[in-house]
Amino acid sequence: MSAAPDWLQLPLVLLGAAVIAVPLARWARLGSVLGYLIAGVLVGPSVLGLVTAPATILEVAEFGVVLMMFLVGLELEPRRLWALRRPIFGWGSLQLLGCAGLLMALGLALGWPWPMTLVLSLGLAMSSTAVALAVLAERNLGRTTAGQSVLSVALLQDIAAIPVLALVPIMAMQGMGAADAPAEAGDGAWQALKAVLAILGIVLGGRLALRPALRWIANSHTPEIFTAAALLLVLSTAALMHSVGLSMALGAFLAGVLLAESEYRRELETDLGPFKGLLLGLFFIAVGMGLDLSVLTEQPALVLSLLAALLLCKGLLLALMAGWMKIPLLERPVFVILLAQGGEFGFVVFQLAQQAGLISAAQNSALVAAVALSLACTPALLLLADRLLLPKLAQGQRPSAEQAAPEPTPILIAGFGRYGQIVGRLLYANGFQATVLDHDAEAVESLRQFGWRVYFGDATRLDLLRTAGAEQARILVIAVDDVAQSLAIASLAREHFPHLQVVARARNVRHYLQLRALGITLIERETLDAALMSGRSILELLGLHAHAARQLAWRFRRHNVQQLEQMVPLQHDAKALIAAAKEARLQLEALFAMEREQAKAQGQQGAGRAWIKPDAEH
Repeated sequence: MSAAPDWLQLPLVLLGAAVIAVPLARWARLGSVLGYLIAGVLVGPSVLGLVTAPATILEVAEFGVVLMMFLVGLELEPRRLWALRRPIFGWGSLQLLGCAGLLMALGLALGWPWPMTLVLSLGLAMSSTAVALAVLAERNLGRTTAGQSVLSVALLQDIAAIPVLALVPIMAMQGMGAADAPAEAGDGAWQALKAVLAILGIVLGGRLALRPALRWIANSHTPEIFTAAALLLVLSTAALMHSVGLSMALGAFLAGVLLAESEYRRELETDLGPFKGLLLGLFFIAVGMGLDLSVLTEQPALVLSLLAALLLCKGLLLALMAGWMKIPLLERPVFVILLAQGGEFGFVVFQLAQQAGLISAAQNSALVAAVALSLACTPALLLLADRLLLPKLAQGQRPSAEQAAPEPTPILIAGFGRYGQIVGRLLYANGFQATVLDHDAEAVESLRQFGWRVYFGDATRLDLLRTAGAEQARILVIAVDDVAQSLAIASLAREHFPHLQVVARARNVRHYLQLRALGITLIERETLDAALMSGRSILELLGLHAHAARQLAWRFRRHNVQQLEQMVPLQHDAKALIAAAKEARLQLEALFAMEREQAKAQGQQGAGRAWIKPDAEH
């Protein structure tokens, strides 16, 4: 039997490693990013050697970062981006120059040549946009103060890419004489001019041509061509920016911003989302494969010293910045950890510095290993912050004796978004106090000011539920948006707090059935009652009396709930589920037909026309 061809073997190895490592990492609460990195290390040249050319894969996988930045841009309308101009150029510049300054001071103190130290410091000052935004999305923190601050700093770093790259050959000239320095300066100015022209071209083209072009393609009514056009758009902007030496991700981001207010925004997100997730995972695998473990055995002191200097210098400045930027205290660990790591752009800087003769191949390997280790450490540091630091910060924010928090309450509300707020406000208006668990630091601080008992964090954590008083409470309201989190909370409650009466929000029928399978009985589907109220209004507009419309809506609701209850034991049998749904629909139609006949008969006998308003008969 012949071996699988190379084009088939490589995807098998990469996908197989990801499918095994990522769920295990998520199960261990280490995050998917660390799972991808571990998978890359295992299949890379340093361990199993199943993949021998990680650099090629990294080039392809970088498209995942480009797609991610395009989708981030789609979420930022131009006016919101304009509102972020000060954080981007103010705080972003402070982070880049401040971190580079601290690292350079340390390098000069160790006696390193200043041209080499300047270039390496700027490379190390960069952070990983891919890891930062992936973690923010995974934790649903993109719209928090910390999330917006991380995005602002990341955008400035992308903008600063071309000056940093242009600086490398200039610094290399310092050790070789200054004869060609004017030519290098001229080349740098020409590169800067090309970059400005490329950005203007994307902005003007996006304003004048993108929407008409997408409209023309959409009118072809060929979904796969629209998807191809979306990919072509991202690739074109990335290629244009790459040709002038700028970050490809920056070009894709600008294209996304220009389309953020278009009518095609949601369709673009839907079409490109799967590509982004898969390629981004491939990017992290490639970073893991690029980690040379032999450097750790040959130069462990140098690599670990570089890692410590990187995290400590950047972490110190970022901690100070978090206070100056007035980021909520409970969000500061995420801000610091996500930006203290190194970045994938550093790999490019170090490679260019080696080619220019500023550093040796051994030094390049040590720097790459330190940055890769910082990326691998990020999920672990976030986990430690969740377990050790955040509970202490939350305790430190408790009110003083003069503003003591209320006593533990009999009601816990997990999630205080739109759904949870309505439940909480109803309870509060009727004199019942509840304890709230939420991951939005600003909402937590705001609620505390009004005397609520609030805990910041992920309600799927058993220790947080215990701290919030689940053992003493009587009722747990599960109001979180995410279905997986809702099921995890319900499972924890059933296993560790069986005395709790659980009242749960269901996003859809499948979620309802999954909650019922866990033994939850008090479940409300979030759109059912709103839709029935609209249906009642329509029936009244069509001429039915309010009482009749209310009765019909109530009967429909009762029948619908009964139908779902009949489906609970059948939810793992697709054929039985379909048969039960058809039977229930026929029963409802028969019930309504019988009621219509009864109403018609009563009308003919003159017993009254209670179901139809007089003015609707004519």
